[in-house]
Amino acid sequence: MSHALIVDDDVDSASLLSTLVADEQFTVATAHTLRDARRQIALQTPDIVLLDLKLPDGSGLSLFDDGALLAQSEVVLVTGHASLETSIQALRVGAADYLVKPIASAQLRAILSRVMRPAELQAEIAGLEVEWAKSGRFGHLWGRSAPMQRIYHQIARVAGTNVSVLISGESGTGKELVARTLHELSRRRKQPFLAVNCGAISPNLIESEVFGHEKGSFTGADRQHQGFFERAAGGTLFLDEITEMPLDMQVKLLRVLETGRFMRVGATQSQETDVRIIAATNRSPMKAVAEGRLRVDLMYRLNVFPIEVPALRERLSDVPLLADRFLRLISQQEGKEKTLSPAAVSKLEAYRWPGNVRELRNAMQRAYVMTDGEQVSDEWLPRDVPLAAEALEALPPAKASLAEAATITLPLGASLADAERRIILATLEHFEHQRERTAAALGISLKTLYNRLKDYGSDATPP
Repeated sequence: MSHALIVDDDVDSASLLSTLVADEQFTVATAHTLRDARRQIALQTPDIVLLDLKLPDGSGLSLFDDGALLAQSEVVLVTGHASLETSIQALRVGAADYLVKPIASAQLRAILSRVMRPAELQAEIAGLEVEWAKSGRFGHLWGRSAPMQRIYHQIARVAGTNVSVLISGESGTGKELVARTLHELSRRRKQPFLAVNCGAISPNLIESEVFGHEKGSFTGADRQHQGFFERAAGGTLFLDEITEMPLDMQVKLLRVLETGRFMRVGATQSQETDVRIIAATNRSPMKAVAEGRLRVDLMYRLNVFPIEVPALRERLSDVPLLADRFLRLISQQEGKEKTLSPAAVSKLEAYRWPGNVRELRNAMQRAYVMTDGEQVSDEWLPRDVPLAAEALEALPPAKASLAEAATITLPLGASLADAERRIILATLEHFEHQRERTAAALGISLKTLYNRLKDYGSDATPP
């Protein structure tokens, strides 16, 4: 049976908390001072410590001075209010999570259900480091370069906590793989990992998709629908392309992060949520704030622990390892083994990979298909091209500058979705269906543009 230690100078609060913890099949000890806490730890090492910060003989943080405690016991801070500062403080001192008074029983049960000694997590990370030394693999990620080693160190540091993470990096760098590795090294690994592309959801449906809806809450709502927060309960919710989420939804998401509660569309009662949020963006977070695409308060709430994934051109030494990995996977799928020639490796290392790891994977797929023999030469590999900005300039000119484009007229009362559709299609026509220029002019990612055009259908034409 797992053992819990409650450290709180409020006798009534400690007694109530002790009863709740005991109901979850834990043995429980209580301490009202730092001195008592150290004595209880000496008598029996707890699996989890619920630690109040303000004690008669000092700060509860003093217990963190004992490194052995952090190795043997999961520590959860108990605080009077939730704030960004509390999240940062918990991360800084090594706590796994924090509880806010008055303590919600559902949140407490969720934390107790995933108690794991820090030493167990460290042993798993040590195992990954051994695997990395042999193969270059760390979780779902591959690479031996210094930038990737920095990523691995950050993942190892934050995976065991419950703080929010904001992953930034260009499209195709593997941000979702970072999120999946974080999840699988966390205490939530046995619960769902749900990945959501915020740019692929219609603005009209996003609130219903995120929070769910009640039957009859709007036309077509013929049954109750569980949103992402319910479907990811107990696990990790990965919000990709967070800057593509409408600003009014960002307000509601911020509220959930601050209160731990959400409400289905059409509901009259809110409900608690227990998910860890990991968000990602292919933009600089501060630039997205300056451009009005990301609320500054939400950015700071998500950006408790930032991770920046390097572009592939910033770690070209990893290209042969990644290319060999992709080629092995393709060979297994196709049933015929093929290898890279020295000339192919040299060409891969000289290319600047504007599409990053995703482009490399696609290039290896194409080279495999086009190669008749057992060794892939450099014949079918991509030739070096100008950097993305230079390539954009090299595109054929549009009919006129955007400033000179014909205007479109929108009737009063037009829905936001219809207005967005008309603007996107008109801009696409103006740039003669050059999607890179269209996305750049609209200030959206190319992936979001593709998703929108897919929603509109292949026969969609500008108004």
